[in-house]
Amino acid sequence: MANYPLPVFHFTVSWGGDNIGFSEVSGLSQELQAIEYRDGLMSGTTLPLKRPGLKKAGNITLKRGIAPTNSDLYNWLNNHGQPNVERRDLIISLLNDEGNPVFVWTISQAWPVKLEGPGLKASGNDIAIESVDLVHEGITLKPA
Repeated sequence: MANYPLPVFHFTVSWGGDNIGFSEVSGLSQELQAIEYRDGLMSGTTLPLKRPGLKKAGNITLKRGIAPTNSDLYNWLNNHGQPNVERRDLIISLLNDEGNPVFVWTISQAWPVKLEGPGLKASGNDIAIESVDLVHEGITLKPA
């Protein structure tokens, strides 16, 4: 059997044990910031020393079609009118052809910072899509 790369269209997103249907996930990225240092005694080079610094993770964006009875993302963003934020751990799994997880991203302590409704167009022929941007405190990736 050939070892083919996986397609991106078969995935799940879940939190609290519930699978939530999303049409798109983006922003599964992390970076390591470099710390640069140079002093006057470093002869023979003009390049600074570099060492690993703080990790930085971008926002994760989830998109899905709007359903008339589903306002859970709006409620999460507004936290049911409470001043604090509800944090959730998310699990995003990329699935193989049999529907089994191959790669699993775990997102820690995520909460919404932006919710965007659909672009409305009188002559449009598209599904109404909402988008939520989440901040978080880290991503781990594990092969399943």
